[in-house]
Amino acid sequence: MKRFREDLIDRVSVFMFFVFVFFLLLMGPAVRVWALDAAPGRQYDGIDVSQWQGNIDFGQVAASGIRVVYIRSSLGGGFIDPYFEQNYQRARAAGLKVGFYHYVTARTASQARYQAQFFVRVVQGKVFDCRLAMDFEDLTNLSAAEADEIGLAFIREVERVSGKGAVVYSNTYNAGAMFSGALTRYPLWAAEYGVSQPASSVNWSSWAGWQYTDQGRVPGISGYVDRDIFTDAMFLDDAGQVRPPKEPLPSSGIVEYQVGAGDTLWAIARRYRTSVAAIAAENGLVNPDLIYPGQTLCIKIRDDAPQADSHTYYTVRAGDTLTGIAARFQTTVARLVSVNGIKNPDLIYTGERLQIPTAGASDGAPDGAVYTVRPGDTLWEIGQRYGVSVSDLAEANDITDPGLIYPGEVLRIP
Repeated sequence: MKRFREDLIDRVSVFMFFVFVFFLLLMGPAVRVWALDAAPGRQYDGIDVSQWQGNIDFGQVAASGIRVVYIRSSLGGGFIDPYFEQNYQRARAAGLKVGFYHYVTARTASQARYQAQFFVRVVQGKVFDCRLAMDFEDLTNLSAAEADEIGLAFIREVERVSGKGAVVYSNTYNAGAMFSGALTRYPLWAAEYGVSQPASSVNWSSWAGWQYTDQGRVPGISGYVDRDIFTDAMFLDDAGQVRPPKEPLPSSGIVEYQVGAGDTLWAIARRYRTSVAAIAAENGLVNPDLIYPGQTLCIKIRDDAPQADSHTYYTVRAGDTLTGIAARFQTTVARLVSVNGIKNPDLIYTGERLQIPTAGASDGAPDGAVYTVRPGDTLWEIGQRYGVSVSDLAEANDITDPGLIYPGEVLRIP
């Protein structure tokens, strides 16, 4: 009996061993599938920056080991990052490899192509090393098919107009749930935080760039900055300047939208980046609060419609002050207090969301107003817009040649 029990135990042990091995064989490939491989080639430490980082000492950034910087150049169909020119000049002077990205807000393929042309016009004349990046993360109320159509229209137009390669920036969720098809033929710059490698739940086979945190710390930058790892796949074969593009010609189209249960005119306006007043006027709505499921609304969308609100937003971080935020966004404490209804300017909270008046957002010129020069602008036209003479503009901004201003240059309106 004892021998029988020992033999039985041996048999069970052998059986369990093979079950364990079989389990490992099954799990092994599954574990590997969860990790997305990097594109072949060398890897480089990098960052991506915009106006949110304020003044940057790129000399210190380069000395810390950062090799590549992606700079936000523009947003939508007409907004140039106020720090674009400054960031570009300083990054190049520090010997960093440079790339540019554009924040897409389009809601139609036509708008996307217009924004792509605007992007290329903004970066013309600049020498850069990396693929032009499409940052299309504002997918509010878009279907996967719509997101694909808009994204593909933008990135194809960027390559067509610029003659340069492009790359898709996306978090791993959207790269799996929203983007697919022809978009996946372009390299992926993936964003995923708090992991050792990006997840493979995307429709790409590898990542060219990986943004692994939005709370990085780098010498020369006050506050947090996005940290990245970039591979050789992010670099252009022909670094340099884009082809001189033609000025984009805007068009407009009508979208027919069928109201669904729970829809509001505000939500529909937000989806198509227009206003409640515009939709109400176009459809003869007497009461904008009264729309019905099944009702068809005609919504006019212009390619060159303002894609950014008259205010942008900033989330307060630890150590921030209202004075520092005002300086970063080239506005005043008084305007921040007024816009946000702040009772005590010395009391703001980490995590609080503030509206930031953007350059040129108003028709008038309140104290402290600034304007970011756009492609094709002249000092005379800017003066006419704000009711200020060319000589006063030149004097207020130390301009020695009134005929020479640059896209991205920030002017103070006296």
